[in-house]
Amino acid sequence: MRGTVGVRKETKDNTQRRAPLSPANVRRLVSDHGLKVVVEPWKNRVFPDATYADAGASISHDLSGCNVILGVKEIYAPHLTPGSAYCFFSHTVKGQDYNMPMLREILDRRVTLFDYELVRDDRGKRLVFFGPFAGYAGMIDTLWALGKRLAWEGIPNPFSSVRYATGYDRLERARAALRVIGDEISSKGLPGRLVPFITGFTGYGHVSKSAQELYDLLPSEPVAPCDLASFIARGKFSDRKVYKCEFHKPDLYADTEGGSFNPEKFASRPDLFRGRFADYLPHLTVVVNGIYWEPRFPRLISRDDVRRLFSGAGEGSAGKGGTAPRLRVIGDITCDIGGSVEVTVRETNADNPVFVYDPRTGRVTDGWKGRGPVVMAVDKLPTELPHEASESFGNALERFVPGLARVDFSGPAASLDLPDEFRRALIAHAGELTPEFSYLHDNLLRGGSASKDSRDS
Repeated sequence: MRGTVGVRKETKDNTQRRAPLSPANVRRLVSDHGLKVVVEPWKNRVFPDATYADAGASISHDLSGCNVILGVKEIYAPHLTPGSAYCFFSHTVKGQDYNMPMLREILDRRVTLFDYELVRDDRGKRLVFFGPFAGYAGMIDTLWALGKRLAWEGIPNPFSSVRYATGYDRLERARAALRVIGDEISSKGLPGRLVPFITGFTGYGHVSKSAQELYDLLPSEPVAPCDLASFIARGKFSDRKVYKCEFHKPDLYADTEGGSFNPEKFASRPDLFRGRFADYLPHLTVVVNGIYWEPRFPRLISRDDVRRLFSGAGEGSAGKGGTAPRLRVIGDITCDIGGSVEVTVRETNADNPVFVYDPRTGRVTDGWKGRGPVVMAVDKLPTELPHEASESFGNALERFVPGLARVDFSGPAASLDLPDEFRRALIAHAGELTPEFSYLHDNLLRGGSASKDSRDS
């Protein structure tokens, strides 16, 4: 029914708590735009059903009468209603093999699919995303993992007081906790075994910037990648500071044909470049990875890199009985399985957020105990800060909802009266892939690739 919007419950994972619209968004859509909003009841959602009802929504298990249905994560059969229009993060545009069966169902059921990741303005800037909250939660979880690891190693440290992100009911509580830790570092200093404490950040976007925003609540001082080795050699560092090294593409990749880094050449021929992050890895205590990655790009951290780094370490924590590498934790916010960080061999979630990768055997052990780096690879980080994440996302999405609610989806894709930003995000309609995404036919036939999309979802 045109003029009716559905908000579905999330069925992919029981740790999911986000919503595409907040009660405040619903109130405005109902009162200012005359829309009918139907919310599917769901006990895990950060906003109780009653708050949506108070905002003017109908609470119902039946969304079949909605003109468009809004969700967050992937929707698998039997939860797809034939002929309906859906908006969610589909993780299909790179031909991801694990979601090709879902895409086949979407086509078979003649479902209309919009992907939030593709909602962009004329300049290609993304407009509806969770990215900053992936960075915030990822930074909190990385520091939490660091505190656990160091405590297991027998190193008293201020990070032991960091809670897991879900332990903070609001982001501001986490900020306040990090400020306290920052004051402790400034006044009491860090244990000598951690000095200099250096965290490497990769990525240019919302994910990396928001992670750095929280890190900078500590007494942080920048160090350029090109100065890292000499910085260590000079020894002019402080135990009352943490250091931040931000890596950009020229720092991460070297042209195998010689010459300086050329971004156009890298974009067109990444096979002519090698990764050089391993050169910096021995100097880092923590890595926070937020880069966009595809299989055609060189890896950031390979299994061989980690094996070489830990080759002098003996049994135990970070190398008792041998030379202990500085590296304790890899916070892989990007979470490409076997991708930019090859030792991210599986994704994790809030119920079991970290594992230790053993560089000798390639095996992983849940938790933070054991030989090798701790890897944090939580797949749905923004849901760990669900209140602010949902409010921010809903505020970005809200302006497009009235237009979507009134679209007549009975016609062919080319004739749909869509907002331009959502026309770019239309992947499938009436049993067919749209022309821009027709390349996915090959992936449907052969099963897809293994890379995930960005951590905005």
